[in-house]
Amino acid sequence: MNKISIQFYRDIAVRAVWDEACSKWWFSAIDIISAINDEENYVKAGNYWRWLKRKLNSDGIQLVSVTHDFKFEAPDGKKRAADEPDNRAIETLAKNCG
Repeated sequence: MNKISIQFYRDIAVRAVWDEACSKWWFSAIDIISAINDEENYVKAGNYWRWLKRKLNSDGIQLVSVTHDFKFEAPDGKKRAADEPDNRAIETLAKNCG
């Protein structure tokens, strides 16, 4: 069973899900981008994430796996699939973000 949680980084909410099978947390990539860049606009954070993901992929760095099917509640209230980096990927993201 997966548990959904809200964690905080710099007082910014970051959606997270606990994966029982892997015994680790996965986080919403867009929320992480928002927190690292202090970006309040969800659309701008999403656009930046998509740009950064393409850039890193072209450099041979893949931060998220396509094998996860977790859904987070979006700001509009609908549940949507999202990119979910783990702790190790977030460290790489923080070095390349901003």
